Amino acid sequence: MQTAAPAALPAGESAPARAPLLIGVPKETVPGEKRVATVPDVVAKLVKLGFAVAVESGAGDASNFSDDTYRAVGAEVVPDAPQLWSRADIVFKVRPPTPAEVQLLREGATLVGFVWPAQNPELMQQLAARRATVLAIDALPRQLSRAQKMDALTSMAGVSGYRAVIEAANAFGRFFNGQITAAGKIPPARVFIAGAGVAGLAAIGTAANLGAIVRANDTRAEVADQVVSLGGEFVKVDYEEEGSGGGGYAKVMSEGFQQAQRDMYAREAKDADIIITTALIPGKPAPKLITADMVRTMKPGSVIVDMAAEQGGNCELTEPGQAVVKHGVTIVGYTDLASRLAKQSSTLYSTNLLRLAEELCKAKDGRIDVNMEDDAIRGLTVVKDGQITWPAPPPKMPAAAPKKAAAPVAAPKGHGHGASEPMSGKSLAIVFGVGALLFLLVGLYAPASFLSHFTVFVLACFVGYMVVWNVTPSLHTPLMSVTNAISSIIAIGALVQVAPPLAGSGTDRPNQLILGLAVFALALTAVNMFGGFAVTRRMLAMFRK
Repeated sequence: MQTAAPAALPAGESAPARAPLLIGVPKETVPGEKRVATVPDVVAKLVKLGFAVAVESGAGDASNFSDDTYRAVGAEVVPDAPQLWSRADIVFKVRPPTPAEVQLLREGATLVGFVWPAQNPELMQQLAARRATVLAIDALPRQLSRAQKMDALTSMAGVSGYRAVIEAANAFGRFFNGQITAAGKIPPARVFIAGAGVAGLAAIGTAANLGAIVRANDTRAEVADQVVSLGGEFVKVDYEEEGSGGGGYAKVMSEGFQQAQRDMYAREAKDADIIITTALIPGKPAPKLITADMVRTMKPGSVIVDMAAEQGGNCELTEPGQAVVKHGVTIVGYTDLASRLAKQSSTLYSTNLLRLAEELCKAKDGRIDVNMEDDAIRGLTVVKDGQITWPAPPPKMPAAAPKKAAAPVAAPKGHGHGASEPMSGKSLAIVFGVGALLFLLVGLYAPASFLSHFTVFVLACFVGYMVVWNVTPSLHTPLMSVTNAISSIIAIGALVQVAPPLAGSGTDRPNQLILGLAVFALALTAVNMFGGFAVTRRMLAMFRK
């Protein structure tokens, strides 16, 4: 049986506009999770993209976003989760959905959030059975520069690194910064950070700003400059091996490197008051960096914050989700560090999802296009219309620009040489010969008074060149160095004219015109020289905290 063709529309009438897709934001059900996938400010921007937004009642309460704030920006507040999940075309979440939530998901709907496909194969099968399209924000190809605005892993890692230092300060029994008080001297805390990725760098900056002495290590040698720029000291493992992996992560190192790394950690553990570990490779258990023996060598009252606790922890004694005291050391294994700054984390995360929505809805018509030809979207898409598409092929990176061939060095003409080569003995002799001839002619024919002034002028030029002009400028520009050299020559000459003649020297005091010009030149030179010092001080102040 054939289906009837749709009736033609009357002339002059257009097809009815399609309804915008509904984005649903459910309340997170994982115990202790306080974040919400979308905040009111972002809801207003999603509405401008043409979407309708529905939020489950109470979804933002733990992040200090009330239902009324969502209503004020155009969102619908839905009383319960089943109604929200059954109506939503697109679901924005933070944590991976539970099996019960997957059953509530509408068939053919789109899910956006953290999924961790490598760790959750059963969840992937359940989502595929619902014929869903799943965009896993944790699968974003982070090596693509245009994907940085959607990089929720980086956003959450930065918050977690900051919060790790706050948790360490809470458990630590002293100040971070050193102080000298009437009651005695307080030494600064010594903080060692294992791993200088996004979370580690955030922890380094926070601890350094609190006044601690910060040391850090990472398998990737290229992050050493970033550690130093944030106020830390990079501790190098005495073993040569490249540690960079794909996508901005570190790679699994050889056994020889790991042994040298353990030896270094053992030395650092004895001196550190606080250790913060961040080492984690996606899809693999957290490497054990801090052994029980290292914990025993730490000073009583020390603190370890294990940021890899959710994947087993970098410390052998970590208990995920708990803060415990073992061998006199407090070991913090919280798995919800980002959630402990819920308002900040929710704001950053929802902004990442907004940028993703902008990529999916470039027409701003409330409809999405999951373009599998786009490397960033292809990397995010782990299930497409019920078909598992994870893992994605490596993104096509732009080819490196070919290196320009070095320009051939022109051969020197005649007896001359390049600017970087020293002058030959013959050329030097010619220069000195010409100079001596000029001095002889001046001495034979110039009056004695001119000869004395000329000698002072030559000596002043020589001194100015050697003392000022010939010094490589650091904070000054070469132009400032030249002007300072000239100013010093003028100042010396003016002082000679202004100074009273010595008794019995037979030298007359200069006339009033020369004296006035000398005083005026001295004033201008002083302004120039002191102005140079003022500019230098302002430039130095730019580099001070």
